[in-house]
Amino acid sequence: MVGLIFNRLLVAIPVLLAVITITFLMIHSAPGGPFDYDRVVSSEVMQQLNQKYNLDAPLYEQYFDYLSNLLRGDLGPSFRYPGRTVNEMIFSGLPITFELALYSIAFAILLGICFGSMAALKRNTWLDYLPMTISMAGICIPSIVLGPLLSLVFGIWLGWLPVSGWIDGIPESKILPVITLGTAYAAYCARLSRGGMLEVLGQDYIRTARAKGLSEFRVVVFHALRGGLIPVVSFLGPAIAGLLAGSFVVETIFNIPGLGRFYVQAAFNRDYTMILGTTIFFSFLIIIFNLLADIVGAAMDPRVREDNSK
Repeated sequence: MVGLIFNRLLVAIPVLLAVITITFLMIHSAPGGPFDYDRVVSSEVMQQLNQKYNLDAPLYEQYFDYLSNLLRGDLGPSFRYPGRTVNEMIFSGLPITFELALYSIAFAILLGICFGSMAALKRNTWLDYLPMTISMAGICIPSIVLGPLLSLVFGIWLGWLPVSGWIDGIPESKILPVITLGTAYAAYCARLSRGGMLEVLGQDYIRTARAKGLSEFRVVVFHALRGGLIPVVSFLGPAIAGLLAGSFVVETIFNIPGLGRFYVQAAFNRDYTMILGTTIFFSFLIIIFNLLADIVGAAMDPRVREDNSK
């Protein structure tokens, strides 16, 4: 297990460095700058701003200065919001984004495992075809389409749920964003759990458990699920990171003041440090959750642990 963690961390360092380098070069090669406002700024003011934020230095010097600050945990000041640092803005929006991702992954796991297990147990029946058809639809419909559609039906036509905001103490305001963000991941969980359960249900130890007279409930819950859900567990690492990183679409649709909205605004505002900071932060989360998924998968399946330790 220690070797598995060490190997993953060893690979993560160059990956993270590559993400930083590519993102840094891309944002500096894009046309425009962080201080190209709609109003005309005098050359003296522009020169002072560039000097203040070290934008007048050569590109390689800016890059190594940013790396040295990053090693100290400093993501720099926001160019668009004077007086605020990128660290402050990330951690101010992170709790809401994390809460949205947590509810969405819980929704995806619960719905996906139920649909997938039912489809595997009722293979080649309508209880198999219907959930898998719904799952395919959930994969094909992007959140940028599903969100407005749900708002139109349940918020405007029926008037059951709020169409914007994320208000503590009002659970109804969180239903539509959670369904919008979690539907695609629920569909993936359903298909993965169905495939994993079908593979496990044909194993010898399942037939032995049934031959001993155990009830179907005990066979499924205490024997089949542990092995059948290994693909789902492996998927959860990138899924959670994807929920955090991909929440900016849902946060924009439903006007949720989370980290995703800062990322979108930074892209429009050419806020270099904010774009870099959020990209690095999301990349770090992807690496960490992938590592956690590998550890949990190895703990559930010794064969995975042996393969990764070689």
